[in-house]
Amino acid sequence: MTATPHSPLDADQNADGTQPADASEDLAPDTVDGAPHRRRIRSFVTRAGRLSTGQRRAIDELGARFVLPHDARLIDWPAVFGRTAPRIFEIGFGMGATTAEIAARRPGDDFIGVEVHEPGVGALLKLIEERALPNVRIIQHDAVEVLEQQIDDGTLDGVHIYFPDPWHKARHNKRRLVQPPFVALLARKLRSGGYLHLATDWAPYAEQMLDVLRGNADLRNTVADYAPRPDYRPTTKFEQRGLNLGHGVWDLVFLRK
Repeated sequence: MTATPHSPLDADQNADGTQPADASEDLAPDTVDGAPHRRRIRSFVTRAGRLSTGQRRAIDELGARFVLPHDARLIDWPAVFGRTAPRIFEIGFGMGATTAEIAARRPGDDFIGVEVHEPGVGALLKLIEERALPNVRIIQHDAVEVLEQQIDDGTLDGVHIYFPDPWHKARHNKRRLVQPPFVALLARKLRSGGYLHLATDWAPYAEQMLDVLRGNADLRNTVADYAPRPDYRPTTKFEQRGLNLGHGVWDLVFLRK
């Protein structure tokens, strides 16, 4: 099945309601990793967002318990959550509504969500408190570095990446998160039988995702091409609005061999 091109839900809005980052014409240096061993183009631009009073309070009062530091040590999941349970890693949770809903539906699983934008961190902390979710933790940092430095190989039971920035303009396509080296990193972190679940509302990105995932020898598709939306992933109001207008949303679910 080929993803049918369509107009995005909103030229300035992703299906999860977040605003896509926009890069300058010359791709500003402060959005590029200047690590001495290599230069990695980031898939995001760090934007200064204004925190609401509630988000600031949540960070101040709940951050010490639910926000994990980024450092070079592997995360000890049983120590963090006080139990041994399936480990789910979410990349770019936006304002956290989907993360909170999935965690509520799956209380037997433990979730670590990574997000670079502080308002999203505050919003998810509020939801953790409101919905009493002991099975969620947050890291505010670049997900690639967290994976490389803090997640041991072969230990994740699942990875969620929902509506990553599609970087619509052709000259910015190289900034898309789902590229062969990144998928190889994800495959290395998944245990055998672990799953990788992606979703996008941008047809060209859906096709790229499918090509990249199919090209990884360590992964296998659960269906012929695009998967039905799993019951555990809720439909956001922005996604539903697009579906009502005839726009497409594509889910991909691959397993680690």
